[in-house]
This record gives sequence, structure tokens and C-alpha cells, in this order.
Amino acid sequence: MQMMTRDVLLEMEEEDDEDGEIGDVPASKRPFLAPHTPHASSLGMENIEGATTFGALENQPDFQTPEFEEFNGKPDSLFFNDGQRRIDFVLVYEDESKKETNKKGTNEKQRKKRQVYESNLIRGGLQLEATRSVVDDKLVFVKVHAPWDVLCAYAEIMHIKLPLRPNDLKTRSSAFTNFNWFTKVLQVNEDIIKPEQEFFTAPFEKSRMNDFYIQDKDVFFNPATRSRIVYFILSRIEYQVSGNVSKFGINKLVNSGIYKAAFPLHDCNFSCPSEENGCPSERFLLYKEWAHPRSIYKKQPLDLIRKYYGEKIGIYFAWLGYYTKMLLLAAVVGVACFLYGLINQNNCTWSKEVCNPDIGGKIIMCPQCDRLCPFWKLNITCESSKKLCIFDSFGTLVFAVFMGVWVTLFLEFWKRRQAELEYEWDTVELQQEEQPRPEYEAKCTHVVINEITQEEERIPFSTWGKCIRITLCASAVFFWILLIIASVIGIIVYRLSVFIVFSTKLPKNLNGTDPIQKYLTPQTATTITASIISFIIIMILNIIYEKVAILITNFELPRTQTDYENSLTMKMFLFQFVNYYSSCFYIAFFKGKFVGYPGEPVYWLGKYRNEECDPGGCLLELTTQLTIIMGGKAIWNNIQEVLLPWIKNLIGRCNSVSGSEKVTPRWEQDYHLQLMGRLGLFYEYLEMIIQFGFVTLFVASFPLAPLLALINNILEIRVDAWKMTTQYRRMVPEKAQDIGAWQPIMQGIAIMAVVTNAMIIAFTSDMIPRLVYYWSFSVPPYGDHSHYTMEGYINNTLSYFNIADFKNKSDGNPYIGLGNHTTCRYRDFRYPPGHPQEYKHNIYYWHVIAAKLAFIIVMEHLIYSVKFFISYAIPDVSKSTKSKIEREKYLTQKFLRENHLNDITKNLGGIFGKGGEVTDNNTRPKSE
Repeated sequence: MQMMTRDVLLEMEEEDDEDGEIGDVPASKRPFLAPHTPHASSLGMENIEGATTFGALENQPDFQTPEFEEFNGKPDSLFFNDGQRRIDFVLVYEDESKKETNKKGTNEKQRKKRQVYESNLIRGGLQLEATRSVVDDKLVFVKVHAPWDVLCAYAEIMHIKLPLRPNDLKTRSSAFTNFNWFTKVLQVNEDIIKPEQEFFTAPFEKSRMNDFYIQDKDVFFNPATRSRIVYFILSRIEYQVSGNVSKFGINKLVNSGIYKAAFPLHDCNFSCPSEENGCPSERFLLYKEWAHPRSIYKKQPLDLIRKYYGEKIGIYFAWLGYYTKMLLLAAVVGVACFLYGLINQNNCTWSKEVCNPDIGGKIIMCPQCDRLCPFWKLNITCESSKKLCIFDSFGTLVFAVFMGVWVTLFLEFWKRRQAELEYEWDTVELQQEEQPRPEYEAKCTHVVINEITQEEERIPFSTWGKCIRITLCASAVFFWILLIIASVIGIIVYRLSVFIVFSTKLPKNLNGTDPIQKYLTPQTATTITASIISFIIIMILNIIYEKVAILITNFELPRTQTDYENSLTMKMFLFQFVNYYSSCFYIAFFKGKFVGYPGEPVYWLGKYRNEECDPGGCLLELTTQLTIIMGGKAIWNNIQEVLLPWIKNLIGRCNSVSGSEKVTPRWEQDYHLQLMGRLGLFYEYLEMIIQFGFVTLFVASFPLAPLLALINNILEIRVDAWKMTTQYRRMVPEKAQDIGAWQPIMQGIAIMAVVTNAMIIAFTSDMIPRLVYYWSFSVPPYGDHSHYTMEGYINNTLSYFNIADFKNKSDGNPYIGLGNHTTCRYRDFRYPPGHPQEYKHNIYYWHVIAAKLAFIIVMEHLIYSVKFFISYAIPDVSKSTKSKIEREKYLTQKFLRENHLNDITKNLGGIFGKGGEVTDNNTRPKSE
């Protein structure tokens, strides 16, 4: 035990540190810290070794530091050297005395802060043991153990629900029990991963400890719960009191470099089970049955994931697995619609007309830009028109309607599945009074009167200050969104500029026989290059906006971790939504819609002539954009998630071992793994939600999107499992009742998807104009109305323009090769030159507009009606789950009431005795 004098304390108080840093709060204004860092005496720990009441540091000059122990040579041991006390957390620091640096003053300050912190941990009831690294003697590992009394005290403070008695509710047999043999190969082997025993639970109370199912104190608190309690304590213990300011929390100490890391331990090596007594091998089981590639076809062991990593990670993998399972149905229907279009590709009349040398080969199209762009023949778009037939077919309409229903089914059935998990994982009545974040507590200096309790409470800023912060945060979000839109405008300018280049540089063969021109038109070349550049810019902006969103959220200062994550979720999703989808929205709803006609083109920014779509529309371009972004995003994310952690860990192991063959302990092996961080799961959700948007918002243009998402997600589950199990340190387990703010975001996307897909079919594809032509204009006025045909559609949808009407004719459009042609064609529905209303929209145009609007209204109302009916017909919680919840609540209350009455009876019996005489209280029997 090391002693420190009052002079050291005074020296620490004189240190200059950053004002307002995380973990700082005036010592005289922190009553909110009392329930989070209770004194040892208030926890009933007076008799625990080293657990004494601690208050202001000035009154306590004696510091306690952890004892140093040599590594006992057991690499998988999860216990102190005595083999009895379990390691619940590990703190890592670099010994200042062995640092080769000139900053001796800084090193001494860090050492003193750490000693104060560790001394307060010991005074708070925790037990510490320090061990030097077996490879690098500068590193010191401080192992933290929470004794029974500390665990009990904080379990009550944190309202942790613990077992009362085994669950005796019978599980109803499923109607599909007889088919279990069919799915047995997909199930987790219960001989390897045994099912968890279920219990009735209640929030822990020390005064009612005898009511809880405590057979063995060493296993009553599982490792995940122990780590969660210890992390709660570590986040609220002081490490410095400077004047009137208290500084506390392990997060600040790690961020400032006083500690290099703080983490709970994995239980064994992932590649082989633990051979140490009392050490479980759950990590090995998760790797073997969940993360290993040969288990890719198996269902996830969700109960073991939840037990090992906590409910928050468990609910993520449950949601991702359910989403992937539902994608299977969408992928099957999408592939069927794709095959329908592929099979009917050769029967596409309008594509045949484009490719026909006597029809498309004789149609001269007007230039699509001023002065530099040439005339071109329609048949050079033959290949793109064939591809367009695959995606722009009747199957597209069927699939868009199906996906509108599918997304509702997915969300409703997920709610039911989530309710089942809440019951099974005992989060139905999760304590809603979540503890404030240490960063929030550190800023609480303003005193206000609570309107409900009429008591004083502390908040970080006044109402006026809160309004100012909200205004600044909203302005910052709006500013950065404008920057994203500016980047999209830059891509549009690139498209407009490069289209002219491709139009002048690519071969100018009006007959469309050049092999390069056959597959690479100016539109195609522009689309591919712009999509690749757009994807690169999206990836760069993602990195920038991630940091921006975190800075804005930190400035906003949410109260709890849930509030923090929800606020960050909305900002990040808003950034990502604009970043990923803006280019797709431009192609789908703006490109080619406001172009005028060759004689009166519409200019963008007063300089660039607006882009036009191919004669078949912009649908194929939207499909190309989606394919590049979705495929590129999946490849990039997998590189980030697999290669980068693996390479970093490989370099770390090489640097740490340096040719040494020494046996390293579990804590040192885990230290060299990567840190996932508290927001690691947030990015996994964000990745999948963005994918969900691509699958639903623009699926009418790309029916293979669900298939690509399905393949990606099957790999994503195993990649996430592999990296969490093998490449990352174990995260601090956290409770979670649901997927949080992601649920309303998905519901918003589902509502928007109906509108976007209806508008894609109406305005981006050519389906409505074809149907209008088929039903209204394909039969001659006095012909046989029983015979409808699509012949003549291309000629009907292209308007005429007189070449002599071009403005600035002397500046030159290249007329070479036109022969006797005096007119060119363009994509629009306008009267020809010479007509009294020349170049005005004709009657066909108004028919098409009316049909498009009618289609959108009918499709939206039809799908929304079905969605409403499905939402109403499918309850969020199944009847069986409701019955289980109510039954468990009833039995739990009954059990607690009976135990309480038994205690009262025994107490009365101990006082009056059998004959009514008063007896000694010490002689009464103990309640079991």
C-alpha cells in the first residue's frame, strides 16, 4: 500500500486542465453524483477490505494502489492469481517511469491522477490486481474484480432484473412440429450450445435477497452483468478534485491517454475451448457455430449471442437475421420479374422498331447539346433499348406493388418477433429511468425546480441556453446538407460537361455500325463515369459527415446514452439519405423532365443545356446508378470490416511479439485486438438501413436489388460475427428493448417507397405512355378496335423539328451526312412544324399526363389501403406472447407476495413463540 502526502494533493489541485472538459463538475454542485458513486458504508460494505467511505480528497491523504503480481503462466485464466476472484474489467496503462520522454511533468501528473482514481476504486469496494506485460514491460494491466456486496448494491441502483425462480410455463407445441426434421439441418446443435434455462425475474433488492434464486453466488451475476456493473462504477469514480471542480470517469482517462484501454475480457481463445477450471468457452462456441464460414447456412444462436454480448447486440443480429429471411421472399419474386422481362425481351415491339434499320435506322435524332453535338440515328441505342425491355416491363409494375406490401409485412411481423424477444430476454418492463451519461452529469451546474417533484435538480444549461444550442445544431445540420446538395450539383455539372466531350470524341457513325458506338453511346459513357465518381464522392463525404454528426451531437449534449444514439441516428441518417439517394432522385425525377425542345432548350445555371434521357427514358440509367452504388458500397464495406481489422491486428501482434515465444495471458491477447467503440453497432445499423432504402425506394427500376441485398446480408451476418468474435475486444454488454430510432426510420422509408416507386413507373419508365398508346392511339380511327398493337409506337412518341429553325445556324451544327433530311426527331409529344400550334404539346401529351397522375393516385391509395389493413390485422404482440407476459407477471407478483407473507409470519413467530410468549429475535428460523 502506497502512501501520499497532503503536499501531493495540493500540487494536484494546482494543475491547470481544460475548462469544461468531459468529466468536470464543480464539487459543490454535484449532488447528482451521490447515487452513482455511493460510499462503501451506504452499500453495506463496511467490512470489505479496502472499502472505506471516501469524500473530498483534501480530507484523505492516504491512497491505496493495486498490488503487483507476476503472471502465473495460465494464458486462459479469467481470475486473479488466487484463482478465486473473477476479472470483471481490465485497465491498461503505460508505466511513466519506463517512458523515454522529456515530458516528466506531464507523466507525473498522469501518474498522480491514475493513483487517485485507483485508490477511489478500492475505497468504492472494487478489488484491483496489477500485472506487468510479459512482452512489453512498459505496459501494466490492472485487473478489476467486483465483490459480492458491490455487485448487489449496484444491481439495486441500476434496477437490474435477476432470477426469482425457474420458469414453469409450458411451451405450446407449434403446428409445424411435424416438419422439424426438414429444418433440423439449419438449427444450432443443442448438444453443443445448450438452451438457456428460463426464469421469472424482478428488479434486484438487497432487502429481499432471500426471494431471489441464488444457488451459487459466483454464477448468480453472469459475466455480462458483472462487466456492465463494473463499467457503471468506472464511469463515475473521481480521479481529481482541483479547487472546486471534480473530474471523473474512465472514458476521460482513456481519451486523455492516462489509460491506454479499458475493456472486459473474452472468455477463451476463439479457435479452441478453454482448459482452465471455471473458465467457460462461449467464445469458442460462437466462433464454431456462428462465425465460422461452414456455419453460414445455420440459424444464429441468438440466446448465446445475447448472453455473451448483451441484449443490444443480440437484438441487432436478431433484426438483421429476420430482415435477411424476409428478403428471401422479395428476392424470389424479384428474380421472377427479371426473368419475365428477360424472356419477353425478344417480343418487345418498340425495341424491335429501334433496332430495325428501316425504322430506327432512318430516324435522324436532333443534337442533344449546342454546336458541338452531332445528329445521330436512333438505332445506335439498339442495345440499350434491349436491356431496357428487361427492366421496363409489366413485371416491374407487379413487383413494385408487391414490394409495397412486402415492406409492411416485414415491419409488422418484425414487431411481433421483437415482442417475443422482449419476453424471452426479459426486457418487457425494462427500467425506463436510464442513468444520465457522465458527460451530461459533468455539465450540470444550473439549479431548477422540478415541476413534478417540486424539488431542486441540476441541468447543464438554462431553457434559453437549450434553445440556442438547438438552433445552432439545426443550423449546422442544414448547412452540411446544403454542402451535400452542392456536391450533387457538381456531379450534375460534370454530367453536362462530359456528355459534350463524349458526344464529340466518340465515333460519329450515323448508321450505328461502329462496334464501339454499338455498346458505348455518349449517354452510357456519361452514366457509368458519373456513377463511379458519385460513388467515390459519397464514400469521402461519409467519412467527413460522420465526424460532423458526432461533433454536433456532442455539442447538443443529450442526457442519456439512448437519447445520444437517437439524436446521432437522426443526423447521420439525414446526412446519409441525402448523400446516397440524391443522385438517384435526380436521375429518376429531374433528368430529362425540363429540357424544352431543340429550338428552345432549357439551360441550367444559365450555361449548361439540361440533360435529356435516351428515347427509352432514364430508367436504365437509374438501374446502372443503383447497381454501381449498391455493389460498390457492399464491396467497400466488406473491405473495411474484414481486411482492415485483420491487418491491424496482424501488425499489432507482430510488433508486440517481436520474435518472442512467451505465453501471453488472456488480458494481453485481448489488448492487442481492435476497439469497436460504443458507436460500433450504430454504424452496422446505418449500413443496413441505407441498404433497406435502396431495396424499397427504387426497387421499381431494379428488381434484382433484393437478391443483391440477400447475398450481401448472408455474408454480412457472418462477417460481423467473425470480426466481433475474433478481431475486436469484447464490448461492454448493454440492455436494449428494441432497435430504437431505426424502427420509425424504416416506417418512414416504407411510406415514402410507395410514392417513389409509383412516380418511377409513371415518370421515369415508359410504361404509361405505352399503355396510353396501346389503348387509345394504336388503332386507326375507322379500323378494327378489337385488334390492338404496339406497332408504330416509336414513331408516335418522337416529335419533328425543322433543322432550319435552329438558332445561330451559322455557328454550326454538323449537318454532314444528313443528305436530303430537313427535319430531325426528339423525345416529346409536340405538334410538328407547319401546324398552327407548332412545337406546342399535342393531345397525346395531355392524355399521358392525365394517365400518369391517375396511375399514381390509384397505386398509392391501393397500396396504402392494403398496408393499413395489414397493420390493423396483424397485432404488434401475438396473443400467445401477451398471455405469457401476463402469466409471468401474475406468478411473479404471487411469488413475491407469498414470500413477503412468509417472512412476516416467521418474524411474528420469532417474536411471540408458539405459546404466545416473546422470544429472542436471534432464534427465529431463517427464510429460505
